[in-house]
Amino acid sequence: MVHELPVTFEVISLGAMLVLLIADLLIVGRRPHVPSMKESAIWVSFYVGLAVIFGGIVWGVGGITPAAEFYAGWLMEYSLSVDNLFVFVIIMARFAVPREQQQRVLMVGIIMALIFRAAFILAGAALIEQFTWLFYIFGAFLIYTAIQQAIPEKPEEHDDYKENALIRQMRKVLPLHHQYDGAKLRTVVDGRRLFTPLIIVFLAIGSTDVLFAVDSIPAIFGITRDPFIVFATNLFALMGLRQLYFLLGGLLDRLVYLPYALSAILGFIGIKLILEALHTNSIPWINDGHGFHWAPEIPIWLSLTVIVVSLVVGTVASLLKSAHDERVEAAKEPEPSEESSK
Repeated sequence: MVHELPVTFEVISLGAMLVLLIADLLIVGRRPHVPSMKESAIWVSFYVGLAVIFGGIVWGVGGITPAAEFYAGWLMEYSLSVDNLFVFVIIMARFAVPREQQQRVLMVGIIMALIFRAAFILAGAALIEQFTWLFYIFGAFLIYTAIQQAIPEKPEEHDDYKENALIRQMRKVLPLHHQYDGAKLRTVVDGRRLFTPLIIVFLAIGSTDVLFAVDSIPAIFGITRDPFIVFATNLFALMGLRQLYFLLGGLLDRLVYLPYALSAILGFIGIKLILEALHTNSIPWINDGHGFHWAPEIPIWLSLTVIVVSLVVGTVASLLKSAHDERVEAAKEPEPSEESSK
């Protein structure tokens, strides 16, 4: 459903969000450092609180429906962003990015993600406006993605990052040095100007962001067709992502059931899209171009409930399993004998 939120409100809101995001990124550029847990927690809490407040403002301006769509979309995009951090951690480790430069890498990744998602959103909104049958394709793609997400990774694949064709080609074309030189993309070695591994890391993050956009944009259009709400949810999902990376740290490995929660969300949204496509069907060779009245239109409150319940169950179950595994490991450790303790 597309809502007629005041244009002035949309322009001012997007402008304020972009200024805030740019200001946050400029801080990284001027003072690259490894944020403490306390600093990261404060910033993540700030951005989460800001999203909650913004949803309340949307409620006051446009009513409960666009506000519910914003909350549902933001929660889904934020949870997908957390899942994306798994890949970022692997990329950082794979290329041995110095700890003090990881904020800068994340900053570039966020900028790339913003550009890619903006392009996907504009293209998606224009296409859906003209071709509602695309919901059949989007729905099928999300269901396929949900199935792939639910398939357990093999132990040898869990921490393995496979370079895509772009990265492999760039390694052949670019004159590369094997060592980093601070935050420089190019360095001089024996009179030759060479690229540092940082350029490959940026390309890896950027090309990965394209894949993330392919997954997340069809999913958000399953919740709302309003381009403003779609873009706002993506902006708020990217805000604080850098600090969230450092806050979660090793906790990412403990969220073992998060992929299954995301699988449930993506599968639900995929089914929702297909049902909506059936309800508003306009393809001539399907039911003579008429909609199927038996196909229900899933309300936004149900979408929001499914997203919240899936995330809560996945997170709680992960933490309980992690605590159980720690107790089991502790029980296996042999107790020190009296002789060794003397």
